Amino acid sequence: MTPAEQLREEQDLFIGGVAGKLSSFLAGQQDMMAGISPDVAPLMGSISNLVTGGKRLRALMCYWGWRGAGGSTGHEDVVTAGCALELFQAAALIHDDIIDRSDTRRGGPSVHRRFSLLHEREGWALDSERFGHAAAILTGDLCLSFSEETFTQIGSRAAWGTESRRIFNLMRAEVMAGQYLDILEEVAGPVRDRAGAVQRAKSIIRYKSAKYSMEHPLALGGALAGAGEELLRNYSAFSLPLGEAFQMRDDVLGVFGDPETTGKPAGDDLREGKRTVLVNLAIEKAPAPESEYIDRMLGRQDLGGTEVAEIRRIIVDCGALEAAESMIDGLSDTAFEALELLPLDELPLAALRQLAEAAVSRAA
Repeated sequence: MTPAEQLREEQDLFIGGVAGKLSSFLAGQQDMMAGISPDVAPLMGSISNLVTGGKRLRALMCYWGWRGAGGSTGHEDVVTAGCALELFQAAALIHDDIIDRSDTRRGGPSVHRRFSLLHEREGWALDSERFGHAAAILTGDLCLSFSEETFTQIGSRAAWGTESRRIFNLMRAEVMAGQYLDILEEVAGPVRDRAGAVQRAKSIIRYKSAKYSMEHPLALGGALAGAGEELLRNYSAFSLPLGEAFQMRDDVLGVFGDPETTGKPAGDDLREGKRTVLVNLAIEKAPAPESEYIDRMLGRQDLGGTEVAEIRRIIVDCGALEAAESMIDGLSDTAFEALELLPLDELPLAALRQLAEAAVSRAA
């Protein structure tokens, strides 16, 4: 078996283990919830739909962090940790779509939109949108609860328990703080000092996305396998800039991505009023009239194709896209340089290299 075949087989085995454990766990929860009322079935259906498939990026980062620190293949602890991360990711997506007023997720209706459509289809009373948001908030909270419940099922070993719990708790707190900074910037950004706008956007990227997408899952896997402080620091030197490059790529796709590939309408981030690094670079670099035009258009729900095309033009012409791509390249270079210094066996090293390459070069 070639190293590439071994990597693929081991990774597929882990992904299959995560999928199987998620299915088994949610089936048990479904039975419990059905005992409360059959009416709550759509909550469970929404969670099951969201955790089925996907890239499993966070779970895989956790797995290869585990294997890099000496953890054995297919161990139940790392599979359980992967499930906890997938459930946390699902909860974050549900709440993120509500906050961003995004009606689509992976090419289909987002969870709050599914509940609104259910309301409309059944002909229920009162406001369908309000019902959709309320039901989705509760679904996200339930999913968050399931994530914690799953994490506590990891076997207890004093050697790693304190550090892995610290990482898991910190990850969740930082995401909430980063999410708040994101919505704060949407409303306060227009009246704040523009000189600090790009730096604030970088901070949002770090805490809302980069740490929980890359840094913490990798460290969590390492901690579960008993990694020491030095290896965890080296993991961070690789995974944090990688996570920042990953999110910046996502922000570029949010403006320039192909809807057929991303599963989101063209320019959706602009309608949501996202003051990303890319957008703030354009506001900073563009001539005053064009900068003011972007400021005026951001967050407008009725933003049409003509306006989106004009904002794209400004971003390109003023050099903001080029500057953002340069930042992505710089962060990627930093990550790959740190990766090559990691004291890992070739298989986990190759796996992390493959995940990193996919993260920074993706089109969706």
